[in-house]
Amino acid sequence: MLLSVMIAIEDENINEVKYSIAKNSEEEVNFIKKVLFAIKKIDISDLSNISKLEEVVNLLASSINYV
Repeated sequence: MLLSVMIAIEDENINEVKYSIAKNSEEEVNFIKKVLFAIKKIDISDLSNISKLEEVVNLLASSINYV
């Protein structure tokens, strides 16, 4: 007996933008300061389960995206 499974794949557009910052520039220093500030604001006092860890990781990712 042959069992076939069909998986629907939807079209998805992913817009990707890449930026670059010159090494040792004032922009790099400011970017790093903003990222560090965003990281310091994240509450990591309760990482007792995978769900809470995922929440922190998502918060970190979104914080960095807005820097």
